[in-house]
Amino acid sequence: MRLTGFQQFCLVTLRTAIGWHFAYEGFYKLMLPGWTRTGERIAEWSAAGYLKGATGPAAPLFHSTAGNASLMNVVDMAIPIGLFLVGMSLMLGLLTQVGCFGAIGFLTMFYLSQPPLSGMPQAGAEGTYLLVNKNLIELIAVMTIFAFRTGAIAGLDQLLMRYRSRPALSTTNV
Repeated sequence: MRLTGFQQFCLVTLRTAIGWHFAYEGFYKLMLPGWTRTGERIAEWSAAGYLKGATGPAAPLFHSTAGNASLMNVVDMAIPIGLFLVGMSLMLGLLTQVGCFGAIGFLTMFYLSQPPLSGMPQAGAEGTYLLVNKNLIELIAVMTIFAFRTGAIAGLDQLLMRYRSRPALSTTNV
């Protein structure tokens, strides 16, 4: 099946928008630990609150992670860096399949930490969800991007494929 130009545009636009979402989330979390000009700490981001609030099937794992200070130091650096790298991968179309795999991992964890099972309004949610929420929808969108290998449509992956497929120059004398 060949995709039309419009279909390709839609897939790459979807990949880029999701990439922006991931990159900005990571960037914001990396920049949030700020200092005033006087050297006083004004804010600090930590995943501990989110992990402590987990209600899904993996809640015991998330709760124990939040209770381990040394592990939380690693998590608090890995999450924003991972989000940023996944986002850049998707926006640039560079190692897109790897970026999709990372996004699928993050979104699966986010969904499983607080699955919408009650069908009632939840604190911090913009709406009322039952089974399907924004994390699940974005997860399905990333799986679509993964399935269609959008890095081969547009992005730096396409340039890498062209570079790798060029025949090697002969260095023998004629």
